[in-house]
Amino acid sequence: MNNGKINRVKDTIFKYVGILACSIGLILLAIFIGNILIDGFSRIDLDFLTSLPSRKAEKAGILTAWSGSLWIVVLTFFISVPIGVCAGIYLEEYGKKGRLTNLLEINISNLAGVPSIIYGLLGLEIFVRLSKMGSSVLAGSFTLSLLILPIIIVATREALRAVPSSIRAASYGLGASKWQTIWYQVLPASSGGILTGVILAISRAVGETAPLIVVGALAYVPFTPKGIMDEFTVLPIQIFNWVSRPQHEFSINAAAAIIILLIITFALNGIAVYFRNKWQKKLS
Repeated sequence: MNNGKINRVKDTIFKYVGILACSIGLILLAIFIGNILIDGFSRIDLDFLTSLPSRKAEKAGILTAWSGSLWIVVLTFFISVPIGVCAGIYLEEYGKKGRLTNLLEINISNLAGVPSIIYGLLGLEIFVRLSKMGSSVLAGSFTLSLLILPIIIVATREALRAVPSSIRAASYGLGASKWQTIWYQVLPASSGGILTGVILAISRAVGETAPLIVVGALAYVPFTPKGIMDEFTVLPIQIFNWVSRPQHEFSINAAAAIIILLIITFALNGIAVYFRNKWQKKLS
């Protein structure tokens, strides 16, 4: 009885400590977002979205930053998604279990937790120097693709693993081959989970700064990229550039850019949550 009472007291303490910690975190987050909204919301207008960077805060805009982010995100998507999804399908459906496969799976899972700056150094050596891509949009996209590939592979494998085995058995029973079963049955059933992982991976790529700084993304670019070999900047780097300046007007610009970045990130995460819930309902 005494042990039971002690355990109940411990559970109660942990419960209220958890509630307190969550409440403090939400309050701090609300204060942070509230200050940003107060400072930056009035600065957001069409001119801010369509103007080039300037040394004068009132004339500075984020055209080059958001266009560079768009180039990076689109290229990263087309590079990483086919490779990541195909790798996940192979490892889950075709890969034979053994020491090499187990070692590969462990390494992929560990790569998802590697600091992003390491990928930046890897991209600097492989894409910027050895491949002679320079500080281009393509080099930045390849670097971010390396960063999010483990996330896409792990998400794809988890989504495939969640598909009931009865679907595979029914398909095989009707005479379908392994590839036909995967293409026509397993992939459609797991598409929601795969798409959720892809969107979450891309939302991480949108907010990355360190790898792109390492591969040579510029803090000030007076032009928008016209091709994959052009120099570029992105929203997080533009925000960092403005925050580091002493004038308060640039801090207001940074707050406005943060609002734009938060809207993009929340939108991507909201879409991911929608598809996850839709996929879970479909499986249940």
